[in-house]
Amino acid sequence: DSVKDYFDTFLLKKPQGTILDGKVHIGDGWATDMGIYEFTMGATGDKVKARYTYNYVQEDGVWKIQHHHSSVMPEAVDMGKPITPDEVRGLFHLWN
Repeated sequence: DSVKDYFDTFLLKKPQGTILDGKVHIGDGWATDMGIYEFTMGATGDKVKARYTYNYVQEDGVWKIQHHHSSVMPEAVDMGKPITPDEVRGLFHLWN
């Protein structure tokens, strides 16, 4: 099973995750947590930053993961770098 193989391989790297930024939405019998997390691989020390989404549902009083998705952040994204007013104005060409 390819999904099991993926997670077995991932866990061999001994990941330790930290949520860097996230938003939680809660409803009647459901909750969603989405944001950015970073894993430090205990086996190598490598760091991997990714976007994540978890959808949870409550079944018979027990919270369960209904859906999970994670995508590695693109290398070119510089998180936290402010954009200047001139750079914003430079984006105008995208619409013209």
